[in-house]
Amino acid sequence: MARTVQTLPDKTAPPTTEAPARQNRRRVRLLLWTLVVVLLAGLGWILVTGLLARAELVGSRNDLSSLRTGMTAPSDPAATAGHGPGRGELALQAARSAAEHAERAHRLTAGPAWYVAAHLPFVGGPFETVRGAAEVLDRLAGQVLPAALRTVDRITADAGSSHINLAELRRAVPDLEQASHQAALARVEADRLPRRTWLHSVDQARGQLLAGLKRVAPVMENAAVGARLLPSMLGEAGPRRYLLVFQNPAEARGTGGMPGAYAVLTADRGRLALPEFGRDTDMATVRPTIDMGAEFAAMYAQYDSVKTWPNSNMSPHFPYAARIWSAAWHAKSGQRVDGVLSLDPGALSGLLAAVGPARLADGTSVTAANVVDLTERTNYAMYPDPVRRKAFLLDVARAAAGRLLAAAGDAQRRPALLRGLYEVLHGGQMTVWSAHADEQQELNARPVGGSVPQGPGTYAGLVVNNAAGTKLDYYLDRSLEWSAGRCTADGREVTVKVVLTNRAPLTGLPLYVTDRLDKPAHGARRGDNRLLVSYFATAGAGLVEARLDGKAALSAQGTERGHPVYTFDVEVPRGTSRALTLHLLEPPSGRAPTVLRQQLTRPLHVTVHQGMRCARVGS
Repeated sequence: MARTVQTLPDKTAPPTTEAPARQNRRRVRLLLWTLVVVLLAGLGWILVTGLLARAELVGSRNDLSSLRTGMTAPSDPAATAGHGPGRGELALQAARSAAEHAERAHRLTAGPAWYVAAHLPFVGGPFETVRGAAEVLDRLAGQVLPAALRTVDRITADAGSSHINLAELRRAVPDLEQASHQAALARVEADRLPRRTWLHSVDQARGQLLAGLKRVAPVMENAAVGARLLPSMLGEAGPRRYLLVFQNPAEARGTGGMPGAYAVLTADRGRLALPEFGRDTDMATVRPTIDMGAEFAAMYAQYDSVKTWPNSNMSPHFPYAARIWSAAWHAKSGQRVDGVLSLDPGALSGLLAAVGPARLADGTSVTAANVVDLTERTNYAMYPDPVRRKAFLLDVARAAAGRLLAAAGDAQRRPALLRGLYEVLHGGQMTVWSAHADEQQELNARPVGGSVPQGPGTYAGLVVNNAAGTKLDYYLDRSLEWSAGRCTADGREVTVKVVLTNRAPLTGLPLYVTDRLDKPAHGARRGDNRLLVSYFATAGAGLVEARLDGKAALSAQGTERGHPVYTFDVEVPRGTSRALTLHLLEPPSGRAPTVLRQQLTRPLHVTVHQGMRCARVGS
């Protein structure tokens, strides 16, 4: 009988790997599909939220634009009369809307998908920029802007008030200081965002945001400083008296133009008044006694700057002129002033643009468009008699100042005046000096103080003083080209090219404008001019060579506030240009220069070629 043999499995044979391999492949595919789904979902989320955030950012930008337009437009008479929402209410509505849009944009771009996308190598740049820009705009609209609007609302709340509410301005200081801090942080954060990504439109938006913040941050800083200073300067603790000097840039001086008419400005608990006006001829015989120090004497004693009113502001450092003017007023009147203010026709133009035209007794309208031409050119033809002409200029100063004081006493027009005032102060067209040391310390650090800075920073200062006694600087064009050259063991080579162009017309100028008080021996033509041209260099710099129109030029050398100063006597015939080239050796630096911008009728054209960075020896 046959037996069936049963074969047992070989327990030593290896198990098959086919089934686990299939399982692993399924797991990998599942994981990959999960990642694809998550990635697609993330991209979809970013796309949807990005489009929504873009709409919110556009809405916030439009609200901010409407706010700016509304705040700079004239008040609506119907709203002022109580028949509609006022400008302050509309501004607050626009600000709230802008903040809400910015906050939603920030929330939409703050999730994990955006975080991951922003940190992806090579491709995350645009996402990081959009995410950061939304956060910055949220900070700006939610924290900076409300503080500014609350301040404006505080000082204009009482529509019937004829004075500035100093107590409310003082209470605004913490708000404005916090807003200034937030604006500075927003600027730093925006500057840290990627400069160049693969998406040009995002890069462009970043650039626009940063440019706006570079304007906003200084505004908020200066607003905080103003809120700290103005209460005391406007007579919070008792009456203040200031000397207000009008400069005429048709005849150039270091701080802008020759000092002309003046006024006394009083401030008492926010109420402003101009009780006295005068002509420059009133100061002609005044001989103030004040010691300006050995450095000032070495530079300006030959021009008798302390005791000669027309030469009192040859230095571009405004506190010097202010101290001399203060001493001159004390010598004339026996009164001490708490400070000195100066402004020129360009400043009046900016202020009249904010508050509207002034009108003279004879019906002449003085506007933002005509005040510069009227006071620096036309008046010389209108009034050949200097006495009548000075009386006319005094009338212009009185009418314009009266218009500005009326706006300061009108709560509805005050915001426009404050904006116009800020613009001229920030632009250096109006300068302020205080006789109180704590106030002056704040003013010194800002454009409103008109100070020439001290210290080692790279500096380029072109200053012209009229040496002919003409009124031809109305027609003067100036350009400054600063170029850093190679680095040497002794420092950095710097080349400065200054071009001065006399664009005086061939005919039509009154003799008073063209008459040369310096009486040149060679018999200059009508319209020819003569200038003392000074260059203020970086502290520690040395002049290697100077050339005027390619020929070697000699200079008078001095020092002012630590800056080497090189002064050239330059004849500038009518219709010609003179080119002054300076070769300097400056201390090692990689920074572009701080440029002094002397306020004359025509702006200074500046070109800077920064060049390579020079390291200090041993660094």
